Amino acid sequence: MKNNYVNFLVGLFVLFGIGALVFMSITIGGASVSNSGNYTLVAKFENSSGLKEGAFVEMSGVRVGLIQSINYDPKAYESVVKISLDNAITVPDDSIASIRTSGIIGDRFVKISTGGSEVNMADGEEFIETESSISIEELISKYMFSQDK
Repeated sequence: MKNNYVNFLVGLFVLFGIGALVFMSITIGGASVSNSGNYTLVAKFENSSGLKEGAFVEMSGVRVGLIQSINYDPKAYESVVKISLDNAITVPDDSIASIRTSGIIGDRFVKISTGGSEVNMADGEEFIETESSISIEELISKYMFSQDK
């Protein structure tokens, strides 16, 4: 009888541990079961080098969303970035989406600089103005190989 009780407690402890691991992995990974509380905005960049799916989106220094997908548009020769934001977040339609780096050599993320318009963007709308990522290598090579005569 006592052996069955110990086995039950061990099994319960193992199930609790597995549940905790699943919960932590979903929470840390930023995954969600449904997309019901989010809406998507689109930003097109000439260069989205270093930006990855799942990277964060920031407004006023606060993380408000995630990069849903990054695709290439062969007709416009641009990268198309889909941004997933919570429904509680409103973005004025004259806002600017730019790719920034967290720290000196950190990960890339999208920063949304809010505009002054009273009209907000709706699901599926595209940013009018974007700023691509800055490549340190390109800046250094332009500086090193430019010759002022």
